[in-house]
Amino acid sequence: MDRQIRRLGIAFVALFGLLFAQVAYVQVIAADRIANEPANAPRQIKAEYAVERGQILASNRTTVLALSRPNPDPSSPYRYLRDYPKGELWGQLTGYYSRIYGRTGLEQAMNPYLSGTAPEFATQNLTDIILGRPKRGGTVITTLVPRVQAAARKALGSHQGAVVAIDPSDGDILAMYSNPGFDPNTLSSGTDQQIEKAWQTLIADPDKPLVSHAFQDLYLPGSTFKTITASAALENNWPADKTWKNPHHLELPQTDTHIENFGDELCAGGATTVTMEEAFTESCNVTFAEIGMALGADKMTAQAQAYGLCRIAPVEGQPAPCLNDTIPFVLPWQTGRFPEASYFDNNEPALARSSIGLDNDLLNPLHIALIASAIANGGTLYEPRLVTEVRDATTGQPITTFDPQDYSHPLTSNSAAELRQMMVNVVASGTGTLAQIPGVVVAGKTGTSANTNGPPNAWFTSFAPAGTSQTATIAVGVIVLDGGSLGNEATGGQVAAPIAKQVIESYLLRS
Repeated sequence: MDRQIRRLGIAFVALFGLLFAQVAYVQVIAADRIANEPANAPRQIKAEYAVERGQILASNRTTVLALSRPNPDPSSPYRYLRDYPKGELWGQLTGYYSRIYGRTGLEQAMNPYLSGTAPEFATQNLTDIILGRPKRGGTVITTLVPRVQAAARKALGSHQGAVVAIDPSDGDILAMYSNPGFDPNTLSSGTDQQIEKAWQTLIADPDKPLVSHAFQDLYLPGSTFKTITASAALENNWPADKTWKNPHHLELPQTDTHIENFGDELCAGGATTVTMEEAFTESCNVTFAEIGMALGADKMTAQAQAYGLCRIAPVEGQPAPCLNDTIPFVLPWQTGRFPEASYFDNNEPALARSSIGLDNDLLNPLHIALIASAIANGGTLYEPRLVTEVRDATTGQPITTFDPQDYSHPLTSNSAAELRQMMVNVVASGTGTLAQIPGVVVAGKTGTSANTNGPPNAWFTSFAPAGTSQTATIAVGVIVLDGGSLGNEATGGQVAAPIAKQVIESYLLRS
């Protein structure tokens, strides 16, 4: 009798084991394959909304960027609704989580963690199944600093453009704001008709609020690109005090055109020669076009690629794809562009224009801020980091972490120190004086770039504190489209530099 009971007990244990194994297989191992079956799409959406999706938090771990709230309508098939407490302020970073239009931004990039389906959740999910506990997604901790993001929005004001702030020491993104933006709540809650109407309004907007000027668009960088040209010169043992001829205009070979300085002004008061340091302080186009042509295409292309710009083979009227790997980032982004060396064969005018941020050069505020970070950091360029870790929503324990990653070393520490001083001079006595902060040494570079759609775009890239023995803790990239309120009279020093100043102050001078 005891033997029969024992056999029956073993049989029940085996059956329960098979049952749990099958449940685990369906809900953990095969979950993605089953979910991707087209016939299961409606059921999958309802299943997703039955899970309390994880929160997205700022770096202080108290400011909530996104969370799920219980649906107040008990008859709704969607148990939870996604909510974005600050709406537009973080919208282009969080993205949206919509039952109709899917996911974007961090909602998409971190979806396996937010939904609790990542492999790291396998043990937890199995435990929840056994204990009958509701499934919860993980909490995503970002690098973002709320006061800096708020300062970026306030400083940009009504101007269309973008601001990016980075910690040079590890690539952490402190703020990344673009105007116009959008409120993801309009795509994530409401009736189907309301969500569809909001979508149609957004995609019909000619200002494209769903696309971030900070990291998803590209623009001619103008004179901010001179940071790369100067880096190439320094890395090739041409010091900042090396002198160059200083003509009023640089006549371009093979053409009847020339390059002139901004406003057709004479560099260094019209002296016969000028140092690279003086030309950088005054942002002299003629000198830097000379430097670029003297360096040659191979060295200029190599320096741009060292900073993470992708090589392109420009074809008139067509977008040029990248020909090499580019800087990784958790969100889909557009890295900078610079032509491959062969593009400049028998085309010195193009090389001259590219050396001052024109022709086919393209950047955005995220990439120019990364370049400034590398200069500030003694020559090490870190990958941009937006997420530091994911935590268990119940226990608060880390599930996974994302450590800083260095991408390249585009210049030596000696070259970085020389270029740092050149950028300090720009703010102290050159084109970027409106970025000065009492008691703080600020380094920067202005830029004013052509814009086929209207007035010029105004640029400024900066970092601080920038004293000789100081460690910079913030680097900033700013673009103001169409000249902001100054229109055709705009310059980077007038329009973008004061914005960078306010953002730096918000981080360094917190009261």
